[in-house]
Amino acid sequence: MKLITIIILVIVLIGISVQIYFILKERNQLKTELDGLSSRLASVTKENSDLNSDIEYFSYPENLQKELKAKFNYKNPGEKMMIITP
Repeated sequence: MKLITIIILVIVLIGISVQIYFILKERNQLKTELDGLSSRLASVTKENSDLNSDIEYFSYPENLQKELKAKFNYKNPGEKMMIITP
């Protein structure tokens, strides 16, 4: 009778140990995934902040016109353009 009790106890302990192993393994996987998502969140938050800064900058017509002139050689009617080459 004592031997059967010990065998049942050993089987229960092995079962519990296996469950703990799988729980810890899943925890580590979730922690790794959380770290990756946290990093991605920080990246997206910075990108969002940069885009909001650009939106505010381009909401002023003079800034928009300045960028048009710099990037697309835009000029207002009556203005003359000088292109300087090195």
